[in-house]
Amino acid sequence: MVFAARLTQRGHIIHSMNDLMDLYNQSFTDEILTNLGALPHPTIQKFTVITLAVVGASRRFLSQITRHQNEVKFMSASLQYSNYSEEADFAIPYEIISSPPEIQALYLESCREDMNCYEHLCKAGISHDTAGYATPQGLRNVLIISATPYQWKHMIGQRCCRRNTDEMRIVMLMIWQNLYEVMTTTSSGGLNLTL
Repeated sequence: MVFAARLTQRGHIIHSMNDLMDLYNQSFTDEILTNLGALPHPTIQKFTVITLAVVGASRRFLSQITRHQNEVKFMSASLQYSNYSEEADFAIPYEIISSPPEIQALYLESCREDMNCYEHLCKAGISHDTAGYATPQGLRNVLIISATPYQWKHMIGQRCCRRNTDEMRIVMLMIWQNLYEVMTTTSSGGLNLTL
């Protein structure tokens, strides 16, 4: 991002690939990076990509978040290749967690019945991909999301409002918090979000 911004102001002094690489390799401070990220021009932010993994969110979360397509890439555990027989775990919606035990049991029983159907279909020779139609939306998943800072700002802004599911809002707030912590520290560790 810093390189792209500097390029816009120094094109007149770049006469060779060596000149370009010298510009690319110039150091910069966190303050410069922060100031560039705050500019109203998102183009330079589009040269930076932030990739993170979300482990444990539901397939419903997956179906909602993948509506964002501009400058965002997704990769998730696949029902086509993964065999969830005897390995399934389920996200429990927050409203159900706070409900009486019999409601929680009803929800989990429904999820298990769907997975029993999935397992029976697989044992009958039906492909994992086709049997995946029987899986519940609450089936936990693994998702990798790669997006520009501009798109992260957009997704977080869109998905933290009250029109979204509680799960969506909590996961996006966790992402926001982790991105902020990484941005405000000098270490460049990866993000680890486990639900």
